[in-house]
Amino acid sequence: QVQLVESGGGLVQPGGSLRLSCVASGFTMDYYVIGWFRQAPGKEREGVSCISNSAGTTGYADSVKGRFTISRDNAKNTVYLQMNSLKPEDTAVYYCATACWVPGPRAYWGQGTQVTVSS
Repeated sequence: QVQLVESGGGLVQPGGSLRLSCVASGFTMDYYVIGWFRQAPGKEREGVSCISNSAGTTGYADSVKGRFTISRDNAKNTVYLQMNSLKPEDTAVYYCATACWVPGPRAYWGQGTQVTVSS
């Protein structure tokens, strides 16, 4: 069974850090680009970051550039999103998917992990 499972979300104060993990099972992650997306209440889902299958190429939304870092460990079938200098506007449910920026209908998705940035 193909599955993506996110973890690492939580409540953090502004300026704090979190590291999200996306673990794949049921398929080999090596062949897929992986993207992180987020959706805040009342807002559309947006792409946050993306990494190529070889990790040679990464991309970031302007809103997180310089603060977030995406990486992957194919041996562990895991992609990470290190989030530093968090802001209240980063509050959202974060999802990983086998797609970047504009996912198609055949992308695999995780169930999401809640990130709340608040004092």
